[in-house]
This record gives sequence, structure tokens and C-alpha cells, in this order.
Amino acid sequence: MPGIHHITAIAADPIPNFSFYTRDLGLRLVKKTVNFDDPATYHFYYGDETGRPGTILTFFPCEGVSPGHQGIGETHQTAFRVPLHSLAYWTRRFAEKGIRHGALETRFGESVLPFTDPDGTALALVGVREAENEPAWSNGEVPVEHAIRGFHGVTLLLDDANQTAGILTDVFGFTETTREGSVIRYKAAGDANGGVVDIYESRSFPRGYQGSGSVHHIAFRAADDAEQSQMAQKLIHNHGLHPTEQMDRNYFRSVYFREPGGILFEIATDIPGFTVDEPAATLGRALKLPSFLEPHRAEIEDILPDLEAAVA
Repeated sequence: MPGIHHITAIAADPIPNFSFYTRDLGLRLVKKTVNFDDPATYHFYYGDETGRPGTILTFFPCEGVSPGHQGIGETHQTAFRVPLHSLAYWTRRFAEKGIRHGALETRFGESVLPFTDPDGTALALVGVREAENEPAWSNGEVPVEHAIRGFHGVTLLLDDANQTAGILTDVFGFTETTREGSVIRYKAAGDANGGVVDIYESRSFPRGYQGSGSVHHIAFRAADDAEQSQMAQKLIHNHGLHPTEQMDRNYFRSVYFREPGGILFEIATDIPGFTVDEPAATLGRALKLPSFLEPHRAEIEDILPDLEAAVA
């Protein structure tokens, strides 16, 4: 099933990030681990009940990091899908919680509620007809009938869409469906979570730079190692790109490359999934470490802040 596997962003402080996504937005903390390359910092995975591909937003919280700046070569906005009738609920909730949000607007015939997280990450809720029939996770505060159903998609800000579009269509199985002003919409087959990529094409914006509030990379789905390898070969032979070797991220296996506009893309396998090291019922409760970091668990746990105590 083509589409987005996960999206990874950068935060400045783990405590407000954890509180916002688990309590204000009602997502499940599917996995609590560390940045494998910097184990003194958390790596959070938020999603639905089991962390299905297409529902996972992950964060590297890096205390003291400077704010990023949106511009060319960056992700412009990350959008979640909710039932169409739930947008009124979320508008009220944002007002009650003091969450920065814009007015309801219409894009490609869909109702969209833009908002930002504590770091200024650009987000949106998209009202989707019959999304109430899709799986949903409730934290007990956000009623299940209004809960987020995973990703709708992302908007990329590029000065030229052509080469990136070639990768979306040839490698990832998207199709251009329509245009609205300077925005071109690409959709994956079916109606899967994370099945939309919009390219906002503009040559008037300056280039962006990353920091807190920025998307670090976007991961697209591959069913398994074989499909991932086929995609990587297409990148090499059809597009002249040089993806990395496969890297084991415990819950999926990854290949990375920069698409022609400069955005870091990943190809992530659907397997083995987030229940490989703990049952679905207790996902996200314990700190999970890769085997090479287990000998340093005590030291790592001493450094990381206690999330539950901090937001109690």
C-alpha cells in the first residue's frame, strides 16, 4: 500500500511536546526510545493504538535547539485526518486549550483547520467524509468519535516540482490528480492514511533551515525489504540519486536520500512493526533501547527527564 509511513520532526523540549501530542491531540505514545545517534535525547513515536504505518509522527526533542525557519526545501505543513463532523469539536478544543490555530479554510474541496504545536510546527486537521469508520485511538479525553485517524498528508515547499514529482510517481506510486493555484496534489492509490502529498511550487520564498518546529524527514512505505530494494534501484537508475545503505531502526528498516528539492526522504519497511519488543497493550510505557545501548540503560535513564512526573 503506497503512502507515508511516518514523519519525523524536531522539538525543543520533550515535556511540552509529550503533553501536547498525548493529551491535547490525544495521540498514543506508541514508542518511547532514544535517538540512536544521540542517546541522551528522547525519540518519541506518536500514533494510533498499534502504530500503523501512516499514523506515526515522531520527534527528536533537542533541548536548546534554535527555532527553524520555513522556506524552500522544507516541509510546509503536516496534516492529520479527522471525521468531517469533528472539525467543530476541534475548533472549540483548540480555543479552550489556547492552541494557536487559524480559521477553517477550503483546499481542494476539503475543510482544513490549520494549527501549530508548542514549537510552531505547522499542522492541520482535514475533515474527511466517513473517516469515523476508520480505526481510532482514544486517550479517554478526546472522544473516539472525534479522534485523529492518522495522516492526511504533507505539503512540500519547492521552487520546482518536476523532479520531485517524478520520484513520487515513479518510485512511490503516487499520481498527480489536480492543481489549485500554485499547489499540485499527488495521491496514492486507494484511501490509505498518508496518501496525499501536495507540492507548493514557488520561486519567491527564501530557502528554509531546520530547527525546532521543522520536519526532519518524511518516510514513505515499503511493504518489505524486497520492495524497498526495488525502490532504491529505481532512485539510482531512473533518477541518478544515491540512497544510503539499509539501516535497522528496530521497528522498521530504512534507506535515506535527499530528493532533488533538498528534503530528506526515507523509505521505511512496514515490518517488523512496533510490537516487536512489547505487546500492543503496553506500548509506549517503558523506555525501549536497541541492544547496543542496553549496557548503558542506567546512565541513559538518569539523564532523561521523567515525562509522567513532569506533566502530572
